[in-house]
Amino acid sequence: MQIIENSIVGTRSAVLRVRRRGSGLEFVIFPMLHVAMPSFYAEVTRRLRECDLIVVEGVDGESVAGSLLTMTYQVIPLDTDSGLVEDNIPYADLGIPLITPDLTGEEFDQGVQQLSLKTRVLMFGVAPIAAAAMNLFNARERLLLSRDIEVNDLPTAAEELESDEMGSFRGLLLGRRDELVVAALTDLVDERSTEDLQVAVVYGAAHVPGILTGLGKLDYRVVGADWITVVAA
Repeated sequence: MQIIENSIVGTRSAVLRVRRRGSGLEFVIFPMLHVAMPSFYAEVTRRLRECDLIVVEGVDGESVAGSLLTMTYQVIPLDTDSGLVEDNIPYADLGIPLITPDLTGEEFDQGVQQLSLKTRVLMFGVAPIAAAAMNLFNARERLLLSRDIEVNDLPTAAEELESDEMGSFRGLLLGRRDELVVAALTDLVDERSTEDLQVAVVYGAAHVPGILTGLGKLDYRVVGADWITVVAA
């Protein structure tokens, strides 16, 4: 299943509706990117206002490692010609209850310290170079309108063949955090599956395959999807 798609019209994100037969609890999954056109975040915000509960990604508190890793997308909006902005959705001000099942900044930094020296060198050596490259080249074209941005729920050859270093990094960035959000969604299913409840799940697109796998184990299946344009071609 395609989650982030790149085509002649641009880059699009698939909003997924996930249900289990006999349950009133529905999950609406919003695969997010850190930067996009303002219209993308405006449309996601509009749809969030229709939900009863929001489960949202976000490392809680300051993280030195996290700040370095996010350099690659923080510099993109500095190019005003790109027409792109960082995620500006005021989640806490929507008047809808929030659940934030993520690592704390301290936990994330501790996890980074447990990675091998080689992995940390790769992480923190690549991020500043990538950020500098975004200033030199058209990030809108090279990143958000590239086939490399696509995400689906199938394992890729690159993931299957990735090095131990990248595997341990992926485990910290995705695996541990996927476990936290799936645990939170499982609690909701256990406690509130008899209610007519629409729960928004707002997470980075790379987390969505893990979320779908976790919900699949609870007999939840995708029953509908529609597209929101992230950036137009």
